[in-house]
Amino acid sequence: MMRESGILLPISSLPSQYGIGCFSKEAYEFVDQLALANQKYWQILPLGPTSYGDSPYQSFSTYAGNPYFIDLNTLIEEGVLTKKECDLADFGLDSRFIDYGKLYKARYKLLRKAYERSNISQNPEFRTFQEENAWWLDDYALFMAVKGFFQDECWDKWPEDIKKRYGYALDYYREQLYFEIEFQKYMQFEFSIQWKKLKTYANENGIRIIGDIPIYVAYDSADTWAHPELFQLDEENVPLAVAGCPPDGFAADGQLWGNPLYRWDYHRRTGYTWWMQRLSYAFYLYDVVRIDHFRGFDEYFSIPYGDTTARNGHWEKGPGIELFHRMKEVLGERDVIAEDLGYVTDSVRQMVFESGFPGMKVFEFAFDSRDTGCAGDYLPHNYPVNSVVYTGTHDNATLIGWYQDIPKEGREMLRDYIHDYTTSDRSLHWSVICRVMGSPARICMIPMQDYLGLDNTCRINTPSTLGTNWKWRLLDGEFTSDLQNKIKKLVRIYQRN
Repeated sequence: MMRESGILLPISSLPSQYGIGCFSKEAYEFVDQLALANQKYWQILPLGPTSYGDSPYQSFSTYAGNPYFIDLNTLIEEGVLTKKECDLADFGLDSRFIDYGKLYKARYKLLRKAYERSNISQNPEFRTFQEENAWWLDDYALFMAVKGFFQDECWDKWPEDIKKRYGYALDYYREQLYFEIEFQKYMQFEFSIQWKKLKTYANENGIRIIGDIPIYVAYDSADTWAHPELFQLDEENVPLAVAGCPPDGFAADGQLWGNPLYRWDYHRRTGYTWWMQRLSYAFYLYDVVRIDHFRGFDEYFSIPYGDTTARNGHWEKGPGIELFHRMKEVLGERDVIAEDLGYVTDSVRQMVFESGFPGMKVFEFAFDSRDTGCAGDYLPHNYPVNSVVYTGTHDNATLIGWYQDIPKEGREMLRDYIHDYTTSDRSLHWSVICRVMGSPARICMIPMQDYLGLDNTCRINTPSTLGTNWKWRLLDGEFTSDLQNKIKKLVRIYQRN
């Protein structure tokens, strides 16, 4: 099997004008840089519209795209915005970190201007887009328009008639909020065009996109509002229990995600129709799909609704391998990465093995005494060929930050393992990168921050925290030709062509 490698960098972390990484010329330049470094994969995070906390894992829709990623320069070229308007908007002055407060206020004002000038209703391509995507787009656009009408309150605070989707209420808001609904559809149309163009460019240059599908959807989402029958909700659509993770060495109270849990008996009776739709759309967006929290399909952690921690949660059985047998029946053979991290049981290992999907190996987990899983599974000499190795993921510290934070015995064990006692702490990330590049794992993915040797001020996310996450950005010029050549040399040495 071919040995390959790639780089993990969220779209939001790209360098670009106007406050956040997007589908701009810098995205195309990053594809060029990946190709010059002989990389085969670009891994991104979920592309959905983000809600409170700015997490791509808490989205208003499992199908919609994030309007923040629409390139404003493209709209300038289309004549629906002016450069002066975009330059005058306040996105903040820090090119390293996203200011989501300013982004929210400035970006949507500009996108609204673009919509009002677009004459989009007369565009035949837009009409086709609406027809082909009506199965999710109609509910999403109405949901967002009504949400805006009620000052962005969660849908469970809406009046009873629209909260429960009475027919007359749906008709009323569709009429009253016609232009708000069309504005939402316009943004999805622009997102779709720009994303497909970028993905096509990547594929033409030998780069495959690894996308991410969260196991759960947000409670405050079009998915939950439009299809409450899919989830463990009571007759008033209040969750009976919510998702999370149990306490471990990293979080004494566990992780309380708060997502509604699935009614797996209902999904089984319907032949997992909703899941087949969801997965099919993910494979339309991406070349390879990383399924987040894969172990949750074997067993999922159920926390009583209203609890403030995950301490009182318990494990329940999920659908198991049956769901993925069904996927292969309906969708055929597809490229999937199973995010099988955390405390991995024998039944999870068996499910991953039966699926045939490569699991994930995170180097950092092998040397941290706080890890409650099987640290030996994460030592490179133990990696199976059918696996994807990471130095760390978007949820982990950077290599430099991690090495600074782990106990002394962990640092000593690391240097013993890689047999490197002379490289400085600030440069040790290269020794680790070489170790994982040389591992048996078929695919090796390195976060951009680890190639740059950045510390924890540049990590993407710290789980169970709010306010400092999803903000880091690559600076223009940081992915130098020297760095590209260094990565290219490693690809040649470790035969990841």
